[in-house]
Amino acid sequence: MLEMINDFLSGKLLIVIIVGLGGYFTIRSRFVQFRHFFHMFSVFKESLQSSSGQLSSFQALMLSLAGRVGAGNIAGVGIAVTLGGPGAVFWMWVTALVGMASSYFECSLAQVYKRSDGDGLYRGGPAYYIQYGLKLRWMAILFAALLLVTYGFTFNGLQSFTITHSLHDAFGFEPHYSGIVLAVLLGLVFFGGIKRIASVSDLLVPVKTLAYIAVTLYVIATQIEHVPDMLLTIVRSAFGVDPAFGGLLGSAIVMGVKRGVFANEAGLGSAPNVAAVAAVKHPAAQGVVQAFSVFLDTFVICTCTALLILLSGFYTPGFEGDGIALTQNSLAAVVGDWGRIFVSVALSLFVFTCILYNYYLGENSLQFLFGRNRVALVVFRALVMALVYWGSVQNLSTVFAFADITMTCLAFVNLIALAMLFKTGLRVLHDYDEQRRAGIKAPVFDASRFPELDLDRDAWKPIEAEQNIESSVGKTIPISR
Repeated sequence: MLEMINDFLSGKLLIVIIVGLGGYFTIRSRFVQFRHFFHMFSVFKESLQSSSGQLSSFQALMLSLAGRVGAGNIAGVGIAVTLGGPGAVFWMWVTALVGMASSYFECSLAQVYKRSDGDGLYRGGPAYYIQYGLKLRWMAILFAALLLVTYGFTFNGLQSFTITHSLHDAFGFEPHYSGIVLAVLLGLVFFGGIKRIASVSDLLVPVKTLAYIAVTLYVIATQIEHVPDMLLTIVRSAFGVDPAFGGLLGSAIVMGVKRGVFANEAGLGSAPNVAAVAAVKHPAAQGVVQAFSVFLDTFVICTCTALLILLSGFYTPGFEGDGIALTQNSLAAVVGDWGRIFVSVALSLFVFTCILYNYYLGENSLQFLFGRNRVALVVFRALVMALVYWGSVQNLSTVFAFADITMTCLAFVNLIALAMLFKTGLRVLHDYDEQRRAGIKAPVFDASRFPELDLDRDAWKPIEAEQNIESSVGKTIPISR
């Protein structure tokens, strides 16, 4: 019954809504993800700078990539190719293109309505822009509760199961002991707070990403003469033209869109929680950075996995097996048996940082629901560590099927809120565009220009001060109406 409900909600209804709204946001914003595509790289470079004692936009990006770039980029892509053929990759690309617009708006709104937490850091996300933007406290509480249950607890057990059993398959480590070590390591990071989580993500995310890309590029280089034909096969299969995969047209679309949505998380309401922690000059700048993370997740990491599988010669239509096994065997077919070990290690790093990301989403929801309650926070951390160990030695398939449903409900709440706040997001985008057209390379958000919005003046006070300094030296910043 849970599988039937989940298949309808996440496999059909959610996909239509996410792609439909993503397309609507794309058109109404005049294709923001294309207009600002090259600008993304300059914003990304600027994001390396951080304010004293605060998290930089780059750190927020690494934290969001810790969640976006996870098991779905290895196992999920393998499943998509297995069930949908090479054409599924094309539909993953399409989903990411429209998803970049959704990610832009949800992360920009998270910045607009962020709140200072009293320690010089910020909190924000869908629960915050629902409460302060829509004034719907009950809806904000519902979102926060769903996020806490889904990411804070259940998905951490799933990720723990994935990492301990992958290590068992590759090295023979007993899940029982791996679960204990994993829980202890995570606890050391958890109790350091968001700054330690961000620091660990800063280190591990680039390492795991670059290493995975490097190995994939090696596979591509060894099979370079087959790359053009393979790319053509992907496109032809996406439209049912390739005779070898003609019968998979429907599956290619469904699996490509579904795996794309759940790999990059655009529109699901998870990434805005970490996008809000950054100290930025303008909310739209963080929206641009997070749109870039969707591009990196799907067009780079997911494409790497897809090409690794398709170029290896191991994959054949009708392959029976899970996505991890397909990726491991595909790499081993090119580089030898060490390829299986590499995939297992890469997956372990992907999952470890993903658990850190999930934990922070839960902590953010906990603070929204109960305020700065130290006892609740300590209990939450202990429960997460216990669940990490429990998940490492238990098969929690029924619990995870339930979590898929709660995550889908989470996405519905966020998408409704996004649609209702879209005009506000559009105003912020217009303000950003006007300043850029005026020649300002790094636009500044002046909260006083949006007096009707319920903004945290403490969160934007440093930005307002900087704006006044810039205005005093003769720069004219247009006012957005």
